[in-house]
Amino acid sequence: QVQLVESGGGLVEAGGSLRLSCAASGRTFSPRTMAWFRQAPGKEREFVAHIYWSSSTTYYADSVKGRFTISKDNAKNTVYLQMNNLKPEDTALYYCAARQSITTPYDYWGQGTQVTVSS
Repeated sequence: QVQLVESGGGLVEAGGSLRLSCAASGRTFSPRTMAWFRQAPGKEREFVAHIYWSSSTTYYADSVKGRFTISKDNAKNTVYLQMNNLKPEDTALYYCAARQSITTPYDYWGQGTQVTVSS
């Protein structure tokens, strides 16, 4: 079983920055992609960004493109989300996720870390 643990959330003013981390542990970890999702109160969970574990190819939601950067450290089994120029609408519970195949849903999820952006 794989466990994902997020950290780095907090309260920040609009225009500020935060860096989220997601550390994976458990059995041999070799996902196809890892991703960040977020869910704001009263809204559905939405995709933020993903990264291919082997190639480091990335993809972003339009709403965060140019402001957020996803990266990884394979040696540490950790994925990061650098969030710059944060906006109040970025306020949400941020989850990391991992999957073994790009044709299947995400298999593993963390518990989430709260990001709150004040105006």
